Amino acid sequence: MNLLASPLLTDLYELTMVHAYAGQGLTGTAVFEFFVRRLPPSRNFLLAAGLEQALDFLEGLRFSPEDLSWIAGCGRFRPGFADYLERLRFTGDVHAMPEGTVFFADEPILRVTAPLPEAQLVETRLINLLQFQTMIASKAARCVLAAPGKSLVDFGLRRAHGAEAGLLAARASYLAGFSGTSAAAASPAFGIPVFGTMAHSFVQAFEDEGAAFLAYARANPDGATLLLDTYDVEAGAAKAAAAARRLAGENIRVRGVRLDSGNLALHSRRVRGLLDAAGLRDVAIFASGDLDEHALRRLTAQGAPIDGYGVGTRMTTSGDAPNLDCAYKLQEYGGRPRRKRSEGKTTWPGRKQVYRRRDGSGRPVLDVLSLEGDVQEGAPLLAPVMREGRRLAPSPELRDAREFAGEQLRALPEDLRGLAKAEPYRVEISPAVQELARRLDREALVPVGERT
Repeated sequence: MNLLASPLLTDLYELTMVHAYAGQGLTGTAVFEFFVRRLPPSRNFLLAAGLEQALDFLEGLRFSPEDLSWIAGCGRFRPGFADYLERLRFTGDVHAMPEGTVFFADEPILRVTAPLPEAQLVETRLINLLQFQTMIASKAARCVLAAPGKSLVDFGLRRAHGAEAGLLAARASYLAGFSGTSAAAASPAFGIPVFGTMAHSFVQAFEDEGAAFLAYARANPDGATLLLDTYDVEAGAAKAAAAARRLAGENIRVRGVRLDSGNLALHSRRVRGLLDAAGLRDVAIFASGDLDEHALRRLTAQGAPIDGYGVGTRMTTSGDAPNLDCAYKLQEYGGRPRRKRSEGKTTWPGRKQVYRRRDGSGRPVLDVLSLEGDVQEGAPLLAPVMREGRRLAPSPELRDAREFAGEQLRALPEDLRGLAKAEPYRVEISPAVQELARRLDREALVPVGERT
């Protein structure tokens, strides 16, 4: 059983609710929206990601014989429910913000319109896919903004919370502007450039550090990167320089050296001096070691002569904000708007659209959350991407989505691009949405039989 593709990769209550819906004939059209209630305290914006995996999931939704066998034999469901699920496919429509879109609290980035059992069943997996990649892409975008012009490589697979998380983090960080990843599987999976250097164990396996450098470069002659800090950074740099000069006579190029510990700003200056003095000005310096956007900003401010960075654990786990306060909520059923009124978790009802206004230089200045038919000034951000369970167009190339994300980040107001918490970006709730919410609140006080 491929659990990552199985509809059983869900919370049990999705199945028990579908069981009840089917039994009661509640199969009318439902509208659900995925949105983030509040930005994490350290975030000024979020970057939408994960749409492609969400659409893949919806298009491929079907229960396997193994899934149905568990449904039939688990003792929780009435006879015939497995037969119902065997026929179930996603037949709905999806509207979404393109991947790489900058968005803010209360703004839906995906809307599902489908028969209620279908729209309900997919809740958990859609949240799982959209929340994770959006969280990682937003963290990675902060790293990109903190180190402009630098090459950033995802180094997080080994510390990721599972294999799928590591692979999708590589995708999300590339979407946000990273140059590539160390995760080899990301190349055949997504076409992401992959990069690698060497580990301390390789150096330790040799009696001599210089011999290790020569052996590694000869085995990888297209441009090796040598790790300097196994024993002593500056001594390692001297041996790397000697190896590079010797290898040049063999037409083998040393592309770079890597620092992985200690005072990276200080060591990078000393190493740069050693390399330059040896005539190796084209050998790049790459650094890693528990980095995040704050470390990158400090190194950038210090003018450290570092050409690129490997960013791992803190990006791949979004260490300072490891989850999003997100939700997938029913906004309409059977043609009637719905509103959740739970304390601290109220929702804005109805099918909604987000309109973005920009100034003369193209910078966003205001978003308006409105009802779908209540057209506002500005560009609508949600667009149809799936109808009757099928994509409306081929999936965009990841590199095109990456370029779009870059445009979005470059257009952000300067205060939102910074790492410090800025004044929140303006998101207005349209009068139509507010009036609809007030009407539903008033109706909630009237007994059902007395409503008109």
